[in-house]
Formats: sequence, structure tokens, C-alpha cells
Amino acid sequence: MDIIRPSIETKELLDHYLQYNHYRGCEFSAANSLFWCDFYQTKFTILEDMLVFCRVEDGIPTSFTFPIGEHDPKDAFDRVVDYFEQSNLPFAMYMVEPEMFEMIERWYPGQYQIEYDRDSADYLYRQESLATLAGKKLHAKRNHINRFLENYPDYQYERINGKNWKECLELEEAWARENNPEHDGDKENEKAVIAYALAHRKMFGMIGGLIRAEGKVVAFTLGERLTEDTFDVHFEKAYADVQGAYAMINREFVRRELSDYTYINREEDMGIPGLRQAKLSYQPDSLVEKGIVTKTWTP
Repeated sequence: MDIIRPSIETKELLDHYLQYNHYRGCEFSAANSLFWCDFYQTKFTILEDMLVFCRVEDGIPTSFTFPIGEHDPKDAFDRVVDYFEQSNLPFAMYMVEPEMFEMIERWYPGQYQIEYDRDSADYLYRQESLATLAGKKLHAKRNHINRFLENYPDYQYERINGKNWKECLELEEAWARENNPEHDGDKENEKAVIAYALAHRKMFGMIGGLIRAEGKVVAFTLGERLTEDTFDVHFEKAYADVQGAYAMINREFVRRELSDYTYINREEDMGIPGLRQAKLSYQPDSLVEKGIVTKTWTP
């Protein structure tokens, strides 16, 4: 089994398999796999002409994702099972969505079990809902935007391009100084990833937008196509003291750039209470559940 580190050089290979992906979990993205591979020790392999990501400990794969590609995933799944049996390691498949587990259960009834992780569930929104913020439940969001418009009636929306992307990087660096004074490792990692993503956005087919108020970039967002009907928002940053900036970049980006999509994936909350509250406040259409699959224990 050849284990490969995601890189710019492997992007074409990853894209070949990911073009067949119809699952809406944010992990099935060439950009995400490369951005976070060194932080989560993520690599990939090709089994039975199907793409399988894996997590590696001390150079040894210890868990895999469900196979992605144009073929029946069962043969690749069986190869994963063979690997664990031959390696004398416990079977583990991570980021498994309900539809995936239904297939596993259909192939091998009662032999596997799944434990879903609420902290890893992605938030899925209707494009129309985020673009219009219609309805009583989103009244507070409309109020945030109205406050922003009152304070900055001459604001500008711009797509991120070669001339303005470094201003987004300046915002991220300022945000990190304010929100990460202790240099927490996870936030430092995110800062590095965002810098890399902004600089290489075109290479990964990513698009982004920014809000400029009084000549200064006060918010930006960046993401990419995930499936034919779903767009994945990877990053979103704004100055906390600019009231309504987050609501404004969220709405304007979706309205101006994402009309061809049905769903917007705004990724997981990682169990952070404030982040969960913020994501729930936008009234998600559904959650993309993800769990760990293991073998059912039998005496």
C-alpha cells in the first residue's frame, strides 16, 4: 500500500477522484487535505482505483476514510479490511457519514458499528436562506447588517484577487494578535494555513470575497466547490469591533458568488460553545453527521 502525502504535485490526482464525490463533508476536498495534512498527519492512498484518505501514526496508517471515486466502493473497502487484518490492528474508519455506513451495513450486516461525533458535524445551509436572511428566526442577522449599513453606507464588496489578497492577510494577522495573544498552537496553525490558502487560492480553484469599509478591509471569506450542488466555506474572518462585519461578508459572498449552489457547508464547530451558538444562529438546514466505524465486538 503506497501512502502519499497531499501536496501541490498530487492535486491533479486528488481532483481526478474527488470529481466523483457527492458527499457533503468538508474532508473530501483537495485543498483541505493539503492545508491540514501536517497538523492531523493525513495522507492518502489509491485502492482499487478509489481514493482513500488515512491518518498516520509513526509512519503507520491507523484509520481510513470511506473510499471515493467512480467505482463501487466495496472492493476498496475490503482492501482496507484486509490491511487491518494483515497488520493486526483494530479496524477504524473515520469521518463516515450515514449514507456511507448504510452501505457498510448492507454489505456486512451487524459486523460494524458507528459512533457519531457531534463536534465534527458540518453545518449545511440553504444558499437562498443565507443570501436573503428571510424569516423571523434570522431577524437578528438582518439587524446586524442594518447597523453595518448605517455606519458604512459606502462600503465595497470585492472578490479576492491578486491586488487585494495581502490586505486579507493583514486582517488575519491583526485578528490573530487580538484573539491569540498566548500563541495557542491551533490558532497559530490556522493562521499559517490561511496565509497559504490566500497565496495559492487560484491553484486550488478557490474563490473569496472581502468587505471594505472606509478604505480598509474589515472582513473576508474563502472557500471552494465541494460537490456539484455544495460550496464549502473554509475561512471567514472579520474585525470584532466592526459591528455587522461578519454578517455582511457572509451574506454578500453568498449572494454575489454562490447563486449556482443549493447548499453552503460552513464546516464544524469543534465543540467550541461560542462557535456552535454562532453557527446555529444562522438556522442550518441540516448537519452532516460524521462518525468513527469500528468492528462490532463479539465474544
